[in-house]
Amino acid sequence: MHIVSVDHSATRARLLPLVWTRPVGNLRVGILTIAEKWAKRFGAGHSFLTVPHLQSLFPYAVQPDKAEVCLVSGGACPDDSLCEAVDRLQAGEALWADGRPVALKVTGVDVPHVNWDRLDHFRPRYFDGTITWIDRYEDIFAKNGTQIALDFNLLTRGRTSASLSASNRFLGDQFFAEEGAQAECATFNSLHGPIYLGPRSEVWEGTHIRGAFALGEGAQVKMGTRIYSNVSVGPHCRVAGELNTCVLWGNSYKGHDGYLGSSVIGEWCNWGADTNNSNLKNNYGAVRVYDYETAGYRDTGLMFCGIVMADHSKCGINTAFNTGTVVGVGANIFGTGQPSKFVPDFSWISGESRSVHRLDRMIETAKIVWSQKQVDPGEAAVAMIRDVYEMSAAYRDF
Repeated sequence: MHIVSVDHSATRARLLPLVWTRPVGNLRVGILTIAEKWAKRFGAGHSFLTVPHLQSLFPYAVQPDKAEVCLVSGGACPDDSLCEAVDRLQAGEALWADGRPVALKVTGVDVPHVNWDRLDHFRPRYFDGTITWIDRYEDIFAKNGTQIALDFNLLTRGRTSASLSASNRFLGDQFFAEEGAQAECATFNSLHGPIYLGPRSEVWEGTHIRGAFALGEGAQVKMGTRIYSNVSVGPHCRVAGELNTCVLWGNSYKGHDGYLGSSVIGEWCNWGADTNNSNLKNNYGAVRVYDYETAGYRDTGLMFCGIVMADHSKCGINTAFNTGTVVGVGANIFGTGQPSKFVPDFSWISGESRSVHRLDRMIETAKIVWSQKQVDPGEAAVAMIRDVYEMSAAYRDF
């Protein structure tokens, strides 16, 4: 069986700016992306049905006409009970929960003809269990600890952890290191949640980590870092300072002191030295955030909510982000003063000055960053950035 993660326009609107540059199923929560969770649980390949400007970068893997294909909602995170219900579906059946479709079974020849918004011809089946939906960007950090635990069990079941240096201190037994992971003189406390170290990841001396925590392949935790619960550091990131209840998708740097909490950071981002974000208002009230769907602000209902920063955004040293800040794709923030709570995509923010980040310069910087990682995403990635620049223009008021 092949798994196809399907995007829906309503969900995408609620998850901007993070999904300007990726399908919903490519969001990371826990250790894995949502699509990877489904594929791992079914031992299957996975691909995407998404919006036109992303489809070439996240293609649908065409299946033989008679092959079984399972289409799943991009924002639904699987667990054992949900996967059992999906596995019982027959071709031509759709699984519903919470008043919306979760998954449906078809054969390969039928995939191009499926309209997710019109499923009347599919036999309905119903799931009465609880589903973890990623509907808003705050769901990513708020549900991250639970998802780390589920992914930890999925990835480590029946396996033995690689050994680490005797210079480390371990509390609890919910710990797993993949081959090639390295750590020296660090403290790992898994009494409150599991700790997972990916292949060739590194934890440097003097670091203190409390689970739940996940470190992606090739990622680094620098000396003296303090990591509290519910933190995911994606592949090839580098982090330092204090981190609490947050997700860094991958290939992003927070390499110096400073606090990151109750937040989501995309890919190819960089935080300058001593950058901090607030995640709690002085009056302890619920945090409001910018909402692309309504082009206004909405109440998250959360007391703790930090920053959402989309792909390719950067900030200079000593940047201070307010509670509930949303930063779009390709922004460059530096200088004195506190940035506004909404930094539009492709913004150039220097103190009180606001202008458009020139697209050619932004792409030039992206190419430099890609080359440093020895990554060449090709012209399709550049074309996608150009598309996002045009689609996000309506949100720039300067």
